[in-house]
Amino acid sequence: MAKHLLAIDQGTTGSTALVVEIATAAGAGASRKAGTTVGRATTEFPQHFPKPGWVSHDVGEIRASVETSVRGALASAGVRAEDLVAIGITNQRETTVVWDRKTRKPIDLAIVWQCRRTADVCDELKKDPRTVARVREKTGLVIDAYFSATKIAWLLDHVDGARARAERGELAFGTIDAFLVSELTGGKVHATDVTNASRTLLMNLARGAWDPELCEVFHVPASVLPKIVGCAEEIGRTTGAGFLPDGIPIAGMAGDQQAALFGQACFHEGDAKATYGTGAFALMNIGSQPILSEHGLVTTAAWRIGGKTTYALEGSAFIAGAAVQWLRDGLGIIKSAKEIERLARSVPSSDGVVFVPALAGLGAPHWDQGARGSITGLTRGTTAAHLARATLEGIAFEVRDLLDAMSKDAKRPLKVLRVDGGASENDLLMQFQADVADVTVERPVDVESTGRGAAMLAGIGAGVFAGLDEVAASVAMGSQFRPVMAPADRTAHLARWKEGIARTRSSVARS
Repeated sequence: MAKHLLAIDQGTTGSTALVVEIATAAGAGASRKAGTTVGRATTEFPQHFPKPGWVSHDVGEIRASVETSVRGALASAGVRAEDLVAIGITNQRETTVVWDRKTRKPIDLAIVWQCRRTADVCDELKKDPRTVARVREKTGLVIDAYFSATKIAWLLDHVDGARARAERGELAFGTIDAFLVSELTGGKVHATDVTNASRTLLMNLARGAWDPELCEVFHVPASVLPKIVGCAEEIGRTTGAGFLPDGIPIAGMAGDQQAALFGQACFHEGDAKATYGTGAFALMNIGSQPILSEHGLVTTAAWRIGGKTTYALEGSAFIAGAAVQWLRDGLGIIKSAKEIERLARSVPSSDGVVFVPALAGLGAPHWDQGARGSITGLTRGTTAAHLARATLEGIAFEVRDLLDAMSKDAKRPLKVLRVDGGASENDLLMQFQADVADVTVERPVDVESTGRGAAMLAGIGAGVFAGLDEVAASVAMGSQFRPVMAPADRTAHLARWKEGIARTRSSVARS
């Protein structure tokens, strides 16, 4: 009889639950390959935009979406919750929640990673070169509103009495992983894993611990911070969750992009993946030593297993699939995201149209908080199809910039890129990605690498997988896209993209 793991993948626009089958006796007699997803459900939840540039979530709505998805995934798999071996959690990173320790009620809406409300605070901090250098040296990150620290301080300073309550130890901070652990354990466990902690601007990357100097820089009291744990170990057990029985171990946890790197079995130095979701995120395994990027990337914890930390270079493009959603919801030129490939294929090219999807500023490697999206090259002959194709191309160009910076930092050319996420199922996008980046793109059969990564970490944490080799054996590759674009055409495309980026940059960044 097969056993099962539950993965909770809490994303920016929805929560997904996966039921992943594991075989008893190391695979003997299993009807399916160990690691096969046998149940899945996704539940969307509302996005809140209190002001231009602000993005918020109601964590009550997030919790409800998780419950609905877990129930749906178990039902679709025909699996009883009582028979789950362990739970893995992966989550949208940097999104910031502060709640009352006793009541577990949030003091305000969560501030989402995309939110730019603290950009001015970050700009002020960046005026001191010593602060910039010190933060970079300690965290591997850049000072940006993307990360959690300034979001925490904003909540403490803008909710009446919050800072005083925090100083008295009454409030708790967490990214969504920590919030879910608190909810699933009845408030007994306040913990985050090392990958999420490494995205706060408050963790010393080399030591894997909260840093008092960083807490002082960002005005965050240490009293609100959770315990930092590894990615594959028992963190707590379900208690009073309602939709899950008590006693199931939460044994795996990682931020969504690190979970995807793990789920793609990028276990060797130089292995890289890109995830195409709301944003686009490229990570490269750089081994056991954190290396600071010289080309606009950040350094992050990839995972910690058995007390040993693996690190990664990461580049983040804030807007990817969200640009397609904008075509759907903002402009109304498509009715569903899946329509974009057919519309884009109806024309042979973008006809010179370049879309830089900087709808929430530019992330790596440009780091321009003031940048805004731009569309150039429009003519009277431009149609919705040209814009659709330019949107897909813009996503691929963003990722290409990340991969180029990665290759320079790693001092090695990237030959293969593993991909996942919803937009990776778009063949036109994947072929253009291979062409403009001049790499072979490999797509697994199951593009839910984020959720699978969380499940695999939980499997290791619960002792049902012996190690990384078993995880790697569970990944089945599907399609492959090889570069076919002529070098001269690639050069011309990149020249137009660079011109588009130059026009998009804010006046502050250009000065």
